[in-house]
Amino acid sequence: MKWDYIITNKEKDMVISDETMTTLCNAITSITEALDRNNSTLEKILGHYNSVVPPMKEGADRSNRIGRQVELENGGGHIEN
Repeated sequence: MKWDYIITNKEKDMVISDETMTTLCNAITSITEALDRNNSTLEKILGHYNSVVPPMKEGADRSNRIGRQVELENGGGHIEN
C-alpha cells in the first residue's frame, strides 16, 4: 500500500510520495552514517595529536631553556664548539 506524506510550511503544503519519502530517509541515513565515520576518524586524529604534541612541546621547551642557560653562561655569545 502506498502512502503520501503532507509536509506543511507557512507558504505551501507539499505532498511527498512514499517512494520519495523512502529516498529522503535513505539519504538522511547515509549522511548520518558518514558523520559517524568522520567523528570516528577525528577522534583517532585527536588521540594521536594528544599523544605526540605534548611531549614534543615539552622537548622544545626544555631545549629552549637549556639554550638560554648556555647563552647566559657564555655572556650572551654563541656556543663554542
